[in-house]
Amino acid sequence: MEARTPPGRDGLGDLIGLEYLELTPEQVRARARVTDDLRQPFGLVHGGVFASMAESMCSRATWMAVRAEGMAAMGQSNNATFMRPITEGDIHATAHPRHRGRTTWVWDVEVNDDDGRLCGLARVTVAVRPIPSR
Repeated sequence: MEARTPPGRDGLGDLIGLEYLELTPEQVRARARVTDDLRQPFGLVHGGVFASMAESMCSRATWMAVRAEGMAAMGQSNNATFMRPITEGDIHATAHPRHRGRTTWVWDVEVNDDDGRLCGLARVTVAVRPIPSR
């Protein structure tokens, strides 16, 4: 599904301005515009933004792949490493699945600046569980 931000709420993704450029079970690409709200006091994009982008992207893509089976997807683990700061422009993130299991999916995410430089890496594990009955 090649699309901009899909319909529906994305929670924290909406708050940070996450825009989906590609959203499939094989790859997710998204970006967010750097704003003052995303910067920490020294002017750098807060590392939590990188981690939030990664988890939002991976959880949504996993859910889109498993929802027809009556399953839910939710972040189980998020490990982010920051290599280079981003201070302006857009934050670009690309995610690829490393493992697609029955109860967990594992994704690798690269975060880049506008010049394509690697700024962060994240590994996100997404739990896949039956949707609870209400």
